[in-house]
Amino acid sequence: MNNKDWSTKLTDALWAYRTSYKTPIGITLYRIVYGKDCHLPVEIAQIAYWATKQVNMNYDDACKARKLALCETEELRDEEYDCASAYKSKMKKVHDANIRLKNFEVGQKVWLYNTRMKLFPCKLKSKWTGPYLVFGVGNHDQFDIEDFDDHLRQVVNGYRLKPYLKTKDIHNVDKESVSFVVTSPVYEYN
Repeated sequence: MNNKDWSTKLTDALWAYRTSYKTPIGITLYRIVYGKDCHLPVEIAQIAYWATKQVNMNYDDACKARKLALCETEELRDEEYDCASAYKSKMKKVHDANIRLKNFEVGQKVWLYNTRMKLFPCKLKSKWTGPYLVFGVGNHDQFDIEDFDDHLRQVVNGYRLKPYLKTKDIHNVDKESVSFVVTSPVYEYN
């Protein structure tokens, strides 16, 4: 297979995707749409024989069977919704268990995450700027910071901050609780 004939494989890929079991919802997409499991083309002969036997039903029984199938489809969708919500709640518990709260104090040095670096990607440039000085702590994880160079003050959310550590501070800190930024040394030329 080369890169030019991908469109010929698209229908097979979609078929495989729609008939594969999805863990978050606990069901296949095919079963959600059609209310029954997917049958492979090999099984078509058996299904055709079964269908000819079912055609000879009377209309009242066919109507009752169709209503029953519709109710089963609604129950199936409700079941899928419960599976999806249970999966989401489990994933939220796992995510929330890994969240570490950030506590910064007034006078502490911090790094600030530069969100504009996403617009202008540079491989070797650090996305963290600083150091900044925390001079105020607000409600809802908001911090007032001040730049050392030009003394500009700004209010930022705590998720954009992390502690600034010097090399002598690194040896005294629990390494799992802090992430580090490696910067190149600043050289002064006279």
